[in-house]
Amino acid sequence: MIKRSSKQHIDYQIEKNPNWKVLDIGCGYTAHKKANVICDIQDLSEFYKNRKFVKLENKKLPFDDKEFDLVITSHVIEHVEDVSFFIKELQRISLKGYIELPTILEDNLVFENKNDHLWQMEFDDVNYQLLIKKRVQYLEPLLTVSTAKKLSKYFRQSLILELYWENSIEFKLQENNYIEAEKISRLTLVRKFLSKLIRNLIR
Repeated sequence: MIKRSSKQHIDYQIEKNPNWKVLDIGCGYTAHKKANVICDIQDLSEFYKNRKFVKLENKKLPFDDKEFDLVITSHVIEHVEDVSFFIKELQRISLKGYIELPTILEDNLVFENKNDHLWQMEFDDVNYQLLIKKRVQYLEPLLTVSTAKKLSKYFRQSLILELYWENSIEFKLQENNYIEAEKISRLTLVRKFLSKLIRNLIR
């Protein structure tokens, strides 16, 4: 079962269950404050001296079956080459989890995503399924990561996809059904904005 949720709801659940064993994977320097175990491809053991840190060195996650009560994967899945295997590994090591992803809009708006992200994802609210396809750049990027984070305070649902799963993560890999994506340039957007502004001024 996988469905839409929110980080606030997950935080509340973690606070209510202080005995949970929580893993934060691929978090970099921003691990969840209640995560007992932190895992990353970088060696961040010095940064997380007061918590258990595990360096990820192989494709298979270095944890036992159902070792965790909750696993957090925030802005990770879009980077993973073998996305199917990674999702199956999340299901193997944990009973449930929180997944945070950029929406396709946010993915296109941010400069850094152009080189770092391999996948774009949407959520099917009818079949309760994560839809995954190879990344396509539809827009010329406009924002830095830090600017996008500031905007997400006000436009979170437009920029961030928040999901909660329990027991299983239903997902589907999709083929990109396009011939050639027509990119919308920044110059085109500015021209349209100025054109509309001028029309309003002369009315």
